[in-house]
Amino acid sequence: MRTGIANLPLHGGKAPRWLFERMIRLAREIACHLVAEHGPGEVLVRLSDPYWFQAFGCVLGFDWHSSGVTTTACGALKEGIRGLELELGLFAAGGKGAASRKTPQQVTTACERLGLDPEPLVQASRLSAKVDNTALQDGYQLYHHSFFFTADGRWSVVQQGMNDANGMARRYHWLSEGLHSFVEEPHAAICCDRRQATLNLVDRHSREARSAITGIARQPDREVSRILAALPNLDMPRHHLLDAADIRPSQLRKVLTRTYENPPPDFQALLATPGLGPKSLRALALVAELVYGKRAATRDPAAYAFAHGGKDGTPYPVNRERYQQTIDTFHDALRQARLGRGEKLDALRRLGRWATALSTGNQDPDG
Repeated sequence: MRTGIANLPLHGGKAPRWLFERMIRLAREIACHLVAEHGPGEVLVRLSDPYWFQAFGCVLGFDWHSSGVTTTACGALKEGIRGLELELGLFAAGGKGAASRKTPQQVTTACERLGLDPEPLVQASRLSAKVDNTALQDGYQLYHHSFFFTADGRWSVVQQGMNDANGMARRYHWLSEGLHSFVEEPHAAICCDRRQATLNLVDRHSREARSAITGIARQPDREVSRILAALPNLDMPRHHLLDAADIRPSQLRKVLTRTYENPPPDFQALLATPGLGPKSLRALALVAELVYGKRAATRDPAAYAFAHGGKDGTPYPVNRERYQQTIDTFHDALRQARLGRGEKLDALRRLGRWATALSTGNQDPDG
């Protein structure tokens, strides 16, 4: 089913090589921790949440609101889990431009290793793209399609289209869970500012249309509009500077003032390493919240840009040393836990819950 969309300004450029290499390593650690804590299916669920995905891109150090966060975050995750797919039970295919057209072959190759029939997954990839690009014409031409799936056949799609006329990109999220038809309900997930410009080529009264994604144009009916209104919709502003207006006041207070200037002694005692100060602990807490906190804590994606900074210097230039420290801390925590020493991993769990409690005003980090 379609789980939400995000509207972002079109930006050019790409992450420098030194930053993208770190993005790959941090994306790998986040994926490994999510799988260890919740299983591979939870990675799909979170990728299907436009707010969580945006927060994920922010902690990786990309621009907090630009269209490039989609292709870069998906690319970093795909490269990050490369070689670990069988161990994690998590696979990635597709990408930007020509890479998106390789999705069927990449899915088939992975399924051959798993002894899994690739056809349902290949069909899911193709139909999700067809629905967003053809069955509903909202003025955004797809140019990015990333397909993530698990060894048991569950899947998630993150794809993006561009509209040169208004200088915006639109990201579409899908999840196999709860999906009963590609054309009866998912098409209701399109949400755009000018609905009269949206052409629905799927007639819900036509069985042939539901099975073949064909039919005649029809505007969404009242029930479709109701479903549209209920979907999460993330709209990022065109301005590049990140300021207080872009973050919920309680979240801003958490990030800039209350956060980690006076961290709980037990967290600091367990996580403290030489050179670990308030800003480094802030970065750890934001990543830990993304992995171990409650999903509701990711409603303000821009706040996560304060973990390591952004590639264009917003809210500040990426701090390489702090970035590396975050990668090392998460890597070492999981490695030591596998060796039977789970103190640091437990501390990260508590840090994530604490950060969630702080941002939601809940004084009980376990509540």
